[in-house]
Amino acid sequence: MAAAWWLRTHVPDMQVRVVNVVDLMALFQPVAHPHGMDETSFVDLFGRDTPVVFAFHGYQRAIHQLMHGRPTPERFHVRGFNEEGTTTTPFDMVVRNGMSRYHLCMETLRRVPRMRERARALIGDCQVMLAKHEAYTRAHLEDMPEVRDWVWGAT
Repeated sequence: MAAAWWLRTHVPDMQVRVVNVVDLMALFQPVAHPHGMDETSFVDLFGRDTPVVFAFHGYQRAIHQLMHGRPTPERFHVRGFNEEGTTTTPFDMVVRNGMSRYHLCMETLRRVPRMRERARALIGDCQVMLAKHEAYTRAHLEDMPEVRDWVWGAT
């Protein structure tokens, strides 16, 4: 949600949709699983050729396997668990696994063709925030207030 908020705030002309997948089996085609989503419903949610950045708490390959047989599955880029990290802060764990709000924003910006001209500067902003995060976390042993206290719609 924080990544979508960041994109909507910094790139208001880019349409961003958040789809919360509660039942992973819905990503299967109906012939493969009883909860499987028909193609029309799938396309209504994810489009037919729209780039999709998928944040997943597990291994990325699991989502890629579920996308098999769906329209243009190569447009799905999954960020997930990489077995990186140690005892650290909650946000630092997602940073270490490359799936923080800033990583998701950078990946989105890289994948939207019409953003190519503006992407470099916006990605730079995300990289600055990641560097700020690292310095703050190392100095204070907790997440930055703008991450720790983030709420939807705050400025």
